[in-house]
Amino acid sequence: MRHKIYHKQLPLHPKFILMFETKSPQATFQKISFLTLLFSLAFFFANSQSNFKVKIISLTGNPVIGATVSLLNTPFKNISDSSGQVTFNNVREGKYELAITSLGFATSIKSITISANTSLSEIQTIKLADALVQLEDVIITAQKKEELLQKVPISITAFNSTQLEKFRFWNNKDISGFVPNLYSADPGDNRDVVSIRGIATTSYDPAVTTYIDGVNQFNLDTYIPVLNDIERIEVLRGPQGSLYGRNAMGGVINIITKQPSNKVTGSGEVNVGNYGIRRYNANFKTPIIKDKLYFGAALLYNDRNGFYTNDFNKSSYDKQYAFGGNYFVKYIATNHWQATLNVKHYNSENKGAFPLVFGAEEAFSNPFRLNQNGITTMLDNTLNTSLAIQHTGRKVNFSSITAYQRNYRYYDLPIDGDFSPIDAISVVNNYGKSWNNIKAYTQEFKWSSSPIATNRLNWTTGAYLFYQDAPVKQGTRFGIDANLMMMGDSLFTLMNSTSTTKKGIAFFGQATYALTSKLNITFGLRNDYEQQDQTVAGFYQHDPSPEFYQIVADTSASINFNAWSPKISLDYNLNTASLAYVMYSKGYRTGGLSPLGSDPSQPPLIGYLPEHSNNYEAGIKNTFLNNTLKLNIALFYIHVKDAQVPTLVLPDAITIIKNTGVLNSKGVEAEIMYTPAKGVIIQYNGGITNALIEANGKRPVFSPNNSNAIAIQYSKSINAKVSGFIRSETRFIGNTYFDSSNEIKQSPYCVNNISMGVNKNKVSVVLWSKNILNQKYISYAYDFGAVHLGDPTTFGISISSKF
Repeated sequence: MRHKIYHKQLPLHPKFILMFETKSPQATFQKISFLTLLFSLAFFFANSQSNFKVKIISLTGNPVIGATVSLLNTPFKNISDSSGQVTFNNVREGKYELAITSLGFATSIKSITISANTSLSEIQTIKLADALVQLEDVIITAQKKEELLQKVPISITAFNSTQLEKFRFWNNKDISGFVPNLYSADPGDNRDVVSIRGIATTSYDPAVTTYIDGVNQFNLDTYIPVLNDIERIEVLRGPQGSLYGRNAMGGVINIITKQPSNKVTGSGEVNVGNYGIRRYNANFKTPIIKDKLYFGAALLYNDRNGFYTNDFNKSSYDKQYAFGGNYFVKYIATNHWQATLNVKHYNSENKGAFPLVFGAEEAFSNPFRLNQNGITTMLDNTLNTSLAIQHTGRKVNFSSITAYQRNYRYYDLPIDGDFSPIDAISVVNNYGKSWNNIKAYTQEFKWSSSPIATNRLNWTTGAYLFYQDAPVKQGTRFGIDANLMMMGDSLFTLMNSTSTTKKGIAFFGQATYALTSKLNITFGLRNDYEQQDQTVAGFYQHDPSPEFYQIVADTSASINFNAWSPKISLDYNLNTASLAYVMYSKGYRTGGLSPLGSDPSQPPLIGYLPEHSNNYEAGIKNTFLNNTLKLNIALFYIHVKDAQVPTLVLPDAITIIKNTGVLNSKGVEAEIMYTPAKGVIIQYNGGITNALIEANGKRPVFSPNNSNAIAIQYSKSINAKVSGFIRSETRFIGNTYFDSSNEIKQSPYCVNNISMGVNKNKVSVVLWSKNILNQKYISYAYDFGAVHLGDPTTFGISISSKF
């Protein structure tokens, strides 16, 4: 029997707006998407077009062959020929930013002007500097358009493809500590919990949202954390409400995979190491029809033995197997219209999810050992698909991204719930594909001023829609030894189901106006509206009878939220190499309803408030010494209202969120990159965060009080075909707490990585080791005391080839 819970019966905060109903959210979603797409077709402007040619040479005057040359914020991209020349046809008049990248050279950005008088007889020559003597220009899309990193008035850390290879970032969590004031950890199910500036993810609605190729990874269920064939990672620190909206309270991680060109490219890599580490990847991109149709594929296979040993059966516990792929077809219909169809998947088997030990003392005295009788495999299957359409106009650009995400995750057998060798408590969630099969649909439409527009106003506006269906069912089984844990009964299962749908719409806009040639002002505003509908039910089943009895009748509730997220900033170009800025913005993380569990003291459908934050920031970005030194500094203060604090309720292992009042966070960050001599590069990223919960004076969870990382690399070209490098990395993480009472603490620690390698004729051999000193530390812990250690020493060899 289904019961409708009205406002007076729900223990919800009066700020919530209740009981809004949409009969067919999918139909509404489709209608809005279709009508908006039709409306966008009106933005097609015809004007004069020209052809132009550029020549790419080295500082010594030799032509650079195979350089990728692109006009930012347009579909135009080409490869330099044997004379170093690149030709672009039918380009509209205006001012453009030209980006040039080539292996062994520093990426360069140049401003060019195309006019009606421009012809192929006029060849513009651009010189590229050696990558060993000069820092690269970095292009980012943090503000939903391509820009130069050092010219964007936001705190952003970016890693290009070369840096990603050298850091050996294989997973999102690997960036922990290498980004100022960012902490990331895996609780044992390969889901990364991230915090930035004291704002931490505390539920499956993250505080730091992740975008992959422009698609919002809707929550922790449906995103893919493994990194392969990545062009760039951008980390935006601090609330990003006006452009990114819900769940960007702490910041945004923006991941961009490598894109195709008219050049056939590919690579393959084999990594083998201790603990049976095997990681194989292969990537291939090719034009099917030159300048028109492209295909690309990136494959990854990854497995290893467990870091933990299970004393119950004397075997490796957390073995990992995974296979993933990223496939796309790109079609350039005209010089101004293009579409990209993309499919990503990741399928993994974790033969020992959540390798946890009760108490830090036990974890450190017997590291990477546990004793559990519940042995199972977690099967985790994720699919992400998207269709991106882009139009470049004379005055207005348009883009549409339609995405579908799905995740089906379950244990093939019950997983241990008492973390001991007795058969007392285990958790079951293998109830067929109708349950624990999460689906999300998202749609973003965006219009922006064209980069060729010459007025003083640049703007971006758009709409974002989503719909999520999350039917979750799990059972808590009390085994034959349940009486040993004072349960009063044994051999029975309590099954709980919580079915949640979420739907919402947002409108956003941001505009930058040049007050003078050096001073800019930016305004941004976003409105997010979201509705959640949740139904719960509970059942009892005694072994071995297949019959079950309903003990909690079907009960439902609805709740919705509305939030405004403004932004205003001023930035001033002190000179061509220094940018200073001040900014105010608001952040927003959605609220929700509590799920059903077996503990009667934790009733379901209790509403918790969304978080709202006010963020104040000032910073300066500098490039000195002929582009050999970069120095960026930022100061911030964040005031969070109705901060959300998680509690994991046992034995079901469900998370209950409660609001704890005000959280204040303030701190400072610095980023330094320096090339003091040819082949030497020194990189430092560090930050201090002083974050406290006002009500009790405690620090928030997963938020170190400081983080510092330094990487030093020396590279040497022996001759035209052979080069080598040696590299050292150290990251220091300060005091970190894992529970709201600050009783579970990890003291400061250092993790050291080293690598060295040689490259000949595009074949590389690299020796590497992570955590070479075998530092033992808590990377994740639950508030009830269970601890998960960070990875031990790993080492191996990598062999790769590119063409």
